[in-house]
Amino acid sequence: MALKLRSQMPELNGATEWLNGQLTKEDLVGTKPTLIHFWSVSCGLCKEAMPNVNEFRDNYKDQLNVIAVHMPRSEKDLDIEEIKKVAAEHSIDQPIFVDNEHKLTDAFENEYVPAYYVFDEEGQLRHFQAGGGGMKMLTKRVNRVLGIKE
Repeated sequence: MALKLRSQMPELNGATEWLNGQLTKEDLVGTKPTLIHFWSVSCGLCKEAMPNVNEFRDNYKDQLNVIAVHMPRSEKDLDIEEIKKVAAEHSIDQPIFVDNEHKLTDAFENEYVPAYYVFDEEGQLRHFQAGGGGMKMLTKRVNRVLGIKE
């Protein structure tokens, strides 16, 4: 079972490597809401959803932190060069927490890719969803946490 609603954001510890800059929980909480999305190079749905995630990142860049977490699903997902290549192909230029040892995955109790966690600016979990669909729902939740009326 993933993090419960209203849970505090876990510390961003245990990265194998950070790509595109490194962040701590302190960098995020208290500034603005945060979208953390889990993905994997072997996940087709993740790649399909990436343009939507990048749209969040670009459209809300002043209002929303966006962090990617690469969660390997198999041995071949551990190749850092492949992660960099796929990230470049899909324009993932937000910070990427490479979680080859599943430390953050375990802290989030996350079992899915793609998976999306929306935290408010106080670092409380406001929305979780997993799987390929439901971008409309995610948009609604992000807008709600940003105080944007639809």
